[in-house]
Amino acid sequence: MRQKKTANRDLPPRMIRRTRKRKGGTTWTGYYYNGRDADGNRVEIPLGGDLDEAKIEWARLDRKAIPKPAHLMGRLFDDYEKKVIPTLKPGTQSDYLKGLRQLRQVFDGDKPAPIDAMTPQVIAQYRDARTAKVRANREIALLSTMFTFAREWGLTDKANPCFGLRRNKETPRDFYAGDIIWNAVYEQAGQDLRDAMDLAYLTGQRPADVLKASITDLNHGFLMVGQGKTEKRLRIRLYDGDNETDLCVFINGLLDRRVQAGIKTSILITNHAGLRMSYNMLRNRWDEARDKAATKAATNGDTGLAKTIRMFQFRDIRPKAGSEIEDIKEASRLLGHSTEDMTKKVYRRVGEIVKPTK
Repeated sequence: MRQKKTANRDLPPRMIRRTRKRKGGTTWTGYYYNGRDADGNRVEIPLGGDLDEAKIEWARLDRKAIPKPAHLMGRLFDDYEKKVIPTLKPGTQSDYLKGLRQLRQVFDGDKPAPIDAMTPQVIAQYRDARTAKVRANREIALLSTMFTFAREWGLTDKANPCFGLRRNKETPRDFYAGDIIWNAVYEQAGQDLRDAMDLAYLTGQRPADVLKASITDLNHGFLMVGQGKTEKRLRIRLYDGDNETDLCVFINGLLDRRVQAGIKTSILITNHAGLRMSYNMLRNRWDEARDKAATKAATNGDTGLAKTIRMFQFRDIRPKAGSEIEDIKEASRLLGHSTEDMTKKVYRRVGEIVKPTK
């Protein structure tokens, strides 16, 4: 068997590297395209001595997409999008692609930025120029992750320029849905949306985890939860001693209605046709019920209530649950937080209980 050549194995197909020692002791390197002339005879077409430029010219001759030079941010963006983003969860992929599109507009436009030109000062200028301050923080965090990979891939040997960089101040959302707001939307909701609201409140879980809850998650007196975002595992009690919890009562009622309706799927939250409720279905039903509730309040002359109702989002149900559990430790455990600080800072949206002066 003929032994395979080891030379030029690191180069694209039909690219050749030529080296020659000069009299001064230095080594000259040149690259050539192994092509054919009009008569079909082999010919070596000079590509120059710079590997990045040679690859660009090679791509033109080989009629393939032109690779971006390794020292530019565009190359890092391309590699990260191709190698890393597909390995992430769908929600994270969507968020990162959104941030990547914004970063490309600035650092991979008409004048592509070199990777080694990215300094803390440059990134700080980007941060200050962005009008969407919270999104700017997410994009800088994404940049920081990409620079870590850039070092691993050999695209740069400089320190991560995002380390130690000040972020924009973020104010956590503090909307709290009291009973009046909750009841206004609940009254306008169909049974499927009511079920989703009740399960979200009683479990304190995120919308995605509520929608994937299944009969198979009921086990030995617990509702088993595997949080999609953090992968935290919880067992929510269905019984308090010998007594059923409100969650248990709700699930039993839901299962009875499913039997009467002939619903066979194992998913707990379904639409009227017995099909699993998707996030888009949930969003459409929520918007419709909220609009009806706000319109009713406005018709009754309470424009302030109507405005507040329109601010109510389904994701506010999780902090509502966390706020209405008196024991902060129990609230933190139900929400799946590793520390109580997160619960206090973001999810406790009611004040401390105090006594009046008299």
